[in-house]
Amino acid sequence: MDSPGVSGVMTQGPELTNGMEKTRTLKQFPSYGSINENPTGETCPTCRGTGRIPRGHKDQLVAVIPCNDVRLKPRRTKLYVCVSMAVCLLVCCLILFFLFPRSVSLTPVSVLSVMVYFTPGMVNMEVTNLINITNENFVPIQIVGFSIQSVVTNIVVSKTKISNITAIQSRSQKSYTIQIHLPIVDPGLDTFCKMSSIKIHTLFLELQMTLNISYLSHTEQLSVNSFEFIDCGTNSTIPHPVR
Repeated sequence: MDSPGVSGVMTQGPELTNGMEKTRTLKQFPSYGSINENPTGETCPTCRGTGRIPRGHKDQLVAVIPCNDVRLKPRRTKLYVCVSMAVCLLVCCLILFFLFPRSVSLTPVSVLSVMVYFTPGMVNMEVTNLINITNENFVPIQIVGFSIQSVVTNIVVSKTKISNITAIQSRSQKSYTIQIHLPIVDPGLDTFCKMSSIKIHTLFLELQMTLNISYLSHTEQLSVNSFEFIDCGTNSTIPHPVR
């Protein structure tokens, strides 16, 4: 029969052995922060005080920076942030100022000449007008289409499309001479224009102008109506302003 003392030693032996192995393992690795065998702190979580990193554990490297490191306290942070915000705000304002859409105006200036041709049952007129197109934008504009509808005494006489206008440069104004063909086929107007007993054969002409433009990736349409008086009984080459 075994004695109680021997039985107690056999039961506690493995626990004592494990404790001794742990003690030997910790003694092999100096404490974190020490350069000799004297422990001065906790064990390094990466190299355990050996100064070497095991292969395959480079991604587990831990860098320790003191709390009083100047890199953790950058200087003039508020100044740099304020300057950056001011520069960004200035750039945005400049972009909005130069790219903000401005007006494009179409202005009739004057009637340059009126040429009249009599044919049996018809009066043909060639009216030459001067117009101005003004671009107030800081970018050039493209002319997509320009059409003119001529109306005499509430009757549409002709429709003309102008194709010699292509583009207007930024902050500029261009003058264009446009020629409109007006065939008068109404019997009453034909008789009125050919009457020799009347010295002045004045017609009230309305020009309905439509200008389609494109700039800054969008299109616009401008509509302008101008009213002018022309003499259908004789040729007139004296320029006079549009009313």
